[in-house]
Amino acid sequence: MFGKYRFFVKKKVFFLLLLPTIFLIVNTIVIKVKKILFVSFLLFGLNAYSQSDNSADELTPQDIIETNNNAEVIDTIDTRDKYTKIVLYKNFTWQYIELDRPNISDDDFQDDWEQASIHAYRDVPLSSLPDEIDLRLTDSLHGWACPKIGQVNSGWKFRRYREHKGSDIQLNTGDSIHAAFDGKVRVVREVGQAGGYGNLIVVRHPNGLETYYAHLSKHLVKENDLVKAGEVIGLGGSTGRSTGPHLHFECRYMGKPFDAERIFCFEKGELRDSVFTLKKHYFNINSHYGQTDEQSKAATQRVVHIVKKGDTLGALAKRYHTTVKRLCQLNHISATSTLRLGQRLVVR
Repeated sequence: MFGKYRFFVKKKVFFLLLLPTIFLIVNTIVIKVKKILFVSFLLFGLNAYSQSDNSADELTPQDIIETNNNAEVIDTIDTRDKYTKIVLYKNFTWQYIELDRPNISDDDFQDDWEQASIHAYRDVPLSSLPDEIDLRLTDSLHGWACPKIGQVNSGWKFRRYREHKGSDIQLNTGDSIHAAFDGKVRVVREVGQAGGYGNLIVVRHPNGLETYYAHLSKHLVKENDLVKAGEVIGLGGSTGRSTGPHLHFECRYMGKPFDAERIFCFEKGELRDSVFTLKKHYFNINSHYGQTDEQSKAATQRVVHIVKKGDTLGALAKRYHTTVKRLCQLNHISATSTLRLGQRLVVR
């Protein structure tokens, strides 16, 4: 008899100890159900509103429901406009929050808006461009951001006898890649659609520049999106023609590439100047950052010979009216160096 009584007492005590836990579980479930019902009701209302004469895209921060500013935030919901969010509060109120959006419009990007191919302005010859043009990169209304701070492993130059038209910046797969300036996404390509670029994003900027972001592991924007300087538009990777994780970053004007290190110091994450004077000779692969204007011009006037079967330094010196010694100086080789088929030699 006493054994049964003790068992009953223990069972009752256990139940009493369990009550707070049961209460917490039930309370949590009730809160979650209320939150689900609240969010569902809100989304249903927004959907109904979007089906009416007034589009949900037209909602502005002025369409705010009065709320307690001291209320605890429990969630944030995306809208069709990525710069407008809905904030949900614990007291079952909500409001629209307007994020800082780029100070640009679609009208800034109508000229030669080509999306079928990666490169735009293909019908614009280099000869039609001015000898130089001043491009404003940043001001009080438009910011900037270094796409990726890091060491440049390979820059603007001939590489393995082909032109390398960008800067390869070291990174780890998954690192954030930032839009260099405010702009509009013209091209987004997957692996297999962009040749050696791999996953690629091309952004056009109001000043006429376009920036390329290649070898990404993931896109975070889509074509025709407006993006703000510093916005994360993708994640770094090693897709396409790549030997390891890095960002291949290009700068182009009217479809013509030039050395991106004239714009950014990637190692320090710095913009070199707020206004960039782009000169026509900068488009030549032999013209790179660090040269004086005279050196750049001289480099663009160089004559390059591609080595063919039977070529020798002596024969080339005679053909181009120079000397073997001068050929060796121009190409940093010796008179006994072996010439390789396809090798590019500066001959003048």
